[in-house]
Amino acid sequence: MQNEDFRKAFGARLKVLRKQKRWSQKELAAKVAIRFQQLNKYESGLNLPPAEMLIKLADALGTTVDYLLTGNPVEEMPLGNARLFRRFQAVEGFDPEDQEAVIRLIDGMIAKHKMQTTLTSLDDQAVNA
Repeated sequence: MQNEDFRKAFGARLKVLRKQKRWSQKELAAKVAIRFQQLNKYESGLNLPPAEMLIKLADALGTTVDYLLTGNPVEEMPLGNARLFRRFQAVEGFDPEDQEAVIRLIDGMIAKHKMQTTLTSLDDQAVNA
């Protein structure tokens, strides 16, 4: 009975997250490359997905596998994007030289984004002047 309760709680969390995104079962199923009938079985508590599918579902729904399985709040994750968070965790295992290369790449992307935002703002001001 406990296993059934666990599956049902998992399915309920999955369904709530899907509905928060305003996705149908077919839409979420397409995003994680499964049949919507299988997703329906997860949401109804009949089946639990394998580990690989848990990761895909968490990524698609912007949550953690921990939250899907246990209901532990996502607030403990320092980033809103679970995929990005896992990438940064992996980078922590790199040697310091490689970590620095990743940091320089990120700094470059941030500078590019700021420049594009500034240029767009200036263009908008020129058009409206």
